[in-house]
Amino acid sequence: MGLAFPMDAFESLGLKHDGRKLWVLDQTQLPDAEVWLDGSTPEAMIALIQRLAVRGAPLIGVAAAACLATYAHRGATAAEYATACAALRAARPTAVNLMWAMDRMKGTPNPVAEAQAIFAEDVRLCEGMAEHGAALIQDGEGLLTHCNTGGLATAGIGTALGVIRRAHEQGKHIHVYADETRPLLQGGRLTAWELQRLGIPATLITDSMAALLLRDGKVQRVLVGSDRVAANGDFANKVGTYGLAVQAKHHGVPFHPVAPFSTVDLACPSGATIPIELRDPAEVRGYGAWRWAPADMPAWNPSFDVTPVNLVTSLVLDRGVYSQGQLGSGVLGRVCG
Repeated sequence: MGLAFPMDAFESLGLKHDGRKLWVLDQTQLPDAEVWLDGSTPEAMIALIQRLAVRGAPLIGVAAAACLATYAHRGATAAEYATACAALRAARPTAVNLMWAMDRMKGTPNPVAEAQAIFAEDVRLCEGMAEHGAALIQDGEGLLTHCNTGGLATAGIGTALGVIRRAHEQGKHIHVYADETRPLLQGGRLTAWELQRLGIPATLITDSMAALLLRDGKVQRVLVGSDRVAANGDFANKVGTYGLAVQAKHHGVPFHPVAPFSTVDLACPSGATIPIELRDPAEVRGYGAWRWAPADMPAWNPSFDVTPVNLVTSLVLDRGVYSQGQLGSGVLGRVCG
């Protein structure tokens, strides 16, 4: 299955290909160290995905596709390619972009061209989300976000953080409040790192502080990402999103998930059918070398939760902005089918 022509080099904030090898920025070592790891083989990529060295629903799909293309280019047989595709598809259960990308790679006669198309498409989708979402943001708004949804989570400028970045680039005077996001602190380690790189005014908070900001009128809009959007508009995102949506509803603050069309799963009729990944309880008891709970303390660690559509003000897609009413009328089946 090896291909005679070389792969083109490409690069994003968290992923790059030099024409021979695929490199992944190890997000577990941010913000203190920028270390690039070889993700050229399926075994290596699966390990990187599962330990969150590469993460973010869109980027997981892009990275897995680029890995498969590299594997094919190096001469994998059709049987080896099919086995690797199935293994990568099963690497994480909730983020549907991974399955979407692997299904595209499974059926393509040219894995290199398809992977490069998936990468370029994600860049374009980020631009679409940014333009549609930024139009919602008014000058002077305080914005609250959760987890990491920027260039580290996509091949482009991001989903929710891409919207925030575009509003900043448009000259709107905004201030971002970033949840640290338990238990792996992607907001504190990754979103804060991106916001500083972009020069966007921001403040880091713990997840439990969000309600106070909403109560005191410091936040005028909440923007979050999504790992899977059901056909009715329910969506899964990093755990803590559901609580944030409840708080925003109580305080009358608009709440917007932001996602590309590839995150919409029309085979899921509602959030009740979205599989939720359960991770190692040790992630709740500490982080890295630090442990703040007894080593044998039982812990529950769902990686995601599901927010029902009745808490959503509107969903920002690359194809437009869709209100709660439109989502309830089945608009996703029409625009993403």
